[in-house]
Amino acid sequence: MNENEQALDDWAAALAEQQAADEAAAATTSSPAPSMMGSQSNVSPADIFERFDATPSQPTVPNNIDMIMDIPVTLTVELGRTKIAIRSLLQLAQGSVVELDGLAGEPMDVLVNGCLIAQGEVVVVNDKFGIRLTDIITPAERIRRLHK
Repeated sequence: MNENEQALDDWAAALAEQQAADEAAAATTSSPAPSMMGSQSNVSPADIFERFDATPSQPTVPNNIDMIMDIPVTLTVELGRTKIAIRSLLQLAQGSVVELDGLAGEPMDVLVNGCLIAQGEVVVVNDKFGIRLTDIITPAERIRRLHK
């Protein structure tokens, strides 16, 4: 097994571990609602509604979406920003520290082509950095941020 395959296996293991933790957390936080009708209520499931947990027999996404699946986009994870004068920029040397506006422990912004789409936290697997998404920005929130 080469180094690249080992790295992929490590990422897969980390993602599986995160998914198991998320499922365990969901199982502990969800509890059955108490019956409001007492013990004599006859409640039966509605048969007229479509089931959402079943996989559809046909894809619900049009086939023409395949045309855009290979278009490259630039994904950027941003630690923070700062404004600096050119004089100060030219004085930077190895070992210089540049103060950013982001706070330690604060979620980092994930941008696609310069547009904020999510926030996340840094993870390290086999000496390589990654980001675990903790919050996905809704389309309505993205539009609201454009109007600021």
